[in-house]
Amino acid sequence: MFTQGRKIIWLLLALTLFAGLTRIAFYEGWLRFNYPSRQTFPIQGIDVSHHQQAIDWAQLKKQNIQFAFIKATEGESFKDSAFDANWRNARKQGIITGAYHFFTFCKSGIAQAGNFIATVPVSPHALPPVLDLEYGGNCMPQSHQQIVAEVRAMTAMLETVYQQKVILYATREFYDDHLQNEFSDNPLWIRDIWRQPRLESSRQWVFWQFANRGRLAGIDAFVDLNVFQGSDKQFTALLHP
Repeated sequence: MFTQGRKIIWLLLALTLFAGLTRIAFYEGWLRFNYPSRQTFPIQGIDVSHHQQAIDWAQLKKQNIQFAFIKATEGESFKDSAFDANWRNARKQGIITGAYHFFTFCKSGIAQAGNFIATVPVSPHALPPVLDLEYGGNCMPQSHQQIVAEVRAMTAMLETVYQQKVILYATREFYDDHLQNEFSDNPLWIRDIWRQPRLESSRQWVFWQFANRGRLAGIDAFVDLNVFQGSDKQFTALLHP
């Protein structure tokens, strides 16, 4: 009886240690839930902001990073301090760039579009503008009708200037609440760090953010990792002429 009890104690201790080490590995970015293969998703990239600090884009190019979504703006007046350098240096390395805007619920879509347009140049071979739509770090959400109206106002203005369909980035929660029956013509970029996204409707996503604590040589901080769903031809078709 005593021996059996000791075995149970040691087993519990081992399981506790394993659980703790696994949690640390996930937190530190050494382990994650998704590992999309290059065979299935050959076009892979990242998204960055000033939080990644100084980035060695040449190192990223060597790791076959093919595209980068770069934070440009937030709300009606904030400009990311690293945008100009990231945009310029990524393009120097031949990495395809796109700019994203963190959409806030407490400012008008028109005012936010003005901020983005004043910051992001119309550039050849660039990915379309992106609206980052999520609840985290945002103002108190408005009604569904108000959110859709403001997003629609901003996308219309951006599409007029950049002549590209705006990409909508969303968490699964935001997509389910506001997008699954709206903006059917806009490409979707879905965040799901747990599994490959399968949307409730028949709608397909174009980009997938599959990890938020990625590690890459050339970046000293965690970085978001993404894949494109489609062929080289389909990817090229998204780019500005």
